[in-house]
Amino acid sequence: MLATRLSRPLSRLPGKTLSACDRENGARRPLLLGSTSFIPTGRRTYAGAVEPNKGHDGVKELDSLNSDRLRTVQLNVCSSEEVEKVVEIVRSSLKDPEKGMWGLVNNAGISTFGEVEFTSMETYKEVAEVNLWGTVRMTKSFLPLIRRAKGRVVNISSMLGRMANPARSPYCITKFGVEAFSDCLRYEMHSLGVKVSVVEPGNFIVATSLYSPESIQAIAKKMWDELPEVVRKDYGKKYFDEKIAKMETYCSSGSTDTSPVMDAVTHALTATTPYTRYHPMDYYWWLRMQIMTHLPGAISDMIYIR
Repeated sequence: MLATRLSRPLSRLPGKTLSACDRENGARRPLLLGSTSFIPTGRRTYAGAVEPNKGHDGVKELDSLNSDRLRTVQLNVCSSEEVEKVVEIVRSSLKDPEKGMWGLVNNAGISTFGEVEFTSMETYKEVAEVNLWGTVRMTKSFLPLIRRAKGRVVNISSMLGRMANPARSPYCITKFGVEAFSDCLRYEMHSLGVKVSVVEPGNFIVATSLYSPESIQAIAKKMWDELPEVVRKDYGKKYFDEKIAKMETYCSSGSTDTSPVMDAVTHALTATTPYTRYHPMDYYWWLRMQIMTHLPGAISDMIYIR
């Protein structure tokens, strides 16, 4: 089995499954780090307006490391066939498949924006297909190997998996789903010795280049052009443009240091007693999350709804 120490955050590695090994007490333990899928094209969607070469750039950067302990495999987590092929690749790489595989990190994710009436059903479905069903599909496929090793499942969620935000409903819905799936899986795996952790990063938009003014404008134009006439008439272009302008201000927001996310993933994979949840985020977002999840909704609404 192959191994590596990642030199960049998982959120910057779209389209990869990384096969790896970890040394614990002198023994080689198989690891799998699963990362982001690419997005199918050709359907009416706003989530699909992303950089098409980003995944290929990630492959080139990883391969340029020339490590004999690193293997990259292009993977679309929306495809059951591709996932099963990767399972076989990993299984065939294990010295003893009966001893299983140590860890799976589900980092596949896409994001978009738009108020509920501005967002197409196709977009809701596509974001869910990657963020939620991709996580479920990968986990179910690799669980037999992970169970044998009594290993780890680490699911990358978000602070928006714990608290809702205007104009982000497609993303929030899927991350809330990842949280619920992770909790259910943790309960089921407890007696089998498998540890399940959730990592809930805060705002790392600027570090991950999640959005750019160009991509936002491209999504916005497609969104407006395809809105039902009644929605365009009722809201008006001025309101729509104001919301898009607000979204553009987020392009340069957030933390540039992604090491807390990597530290959380590392701890979840290697610690004897990993945490149930990790919160790599600035204090502002941590406090806001506590307020929105622990206080009555009327109070958090009064503070945060503007």
